[in-house]
Amino acid sequence: MSKKILIISASPRKDGNSDLLCDEFMRGAQQSGHDVEKIRLSERHINYCTGCCSCVSGGGKCVQKDDMNDIFPKVLAADVLVLASPVYFRSFNGQMKTFMDRICPIYSRIHDTEVYFIVSAAGGSIPVESTFMSFRVFTGCLDVEEKGTLAVTGIWDAGGVKGTRTLKEAFEMGVNP
Repeated sequence: MSKKILIISASPRKDGNSDLLCDEFMRGAQQSGHDVEKIRLSERHINYCTGCCSCVSGGGKCVQKDDMNDIFPKVLAADVLVLASPVYFRSFNGQMKTFMDRICPIYSRIHDTEVYFIVSAAGGSIPVESTFMSFRVFTGCLDVEEKGTLAVTGIWDAGGVKGTRTLKEAFEMGVNP
């Protein structure tokens, strides 16, 4: 059965390691006949949440006029959500955090969605489990089921993940989401 998959890439570098892992996940999923879209947060205009609570009192609508208004329906329509980020100080980066904060208007309407976490860390001894735990703090507020995690560590240079076993694992994860 074909699934609608939305990949959220928080990599600030196009073809950065976490972004390339997203591409391989997407390639595997497309090869299996799934409908896949990847959104690169660095290419979108997304404001910070202002904490105005208009979304709470206004029926789940955000008053800000930015690209999140285009992203909200895609998140709600997704059967599978892939959240990917480079590791910054043992967590995801600011672009991912801003995206998560802005989910507030729709978080109570996200149901029966499968989630995957993809991370890349430059340091070889960086414990990426803390990053996965940070993702879980967010997804714990949603009605989702975690289906898998993928991490690559010890690669500093953009594109350094090419030719690694982890790239193949990303593809295989996409084949059977």
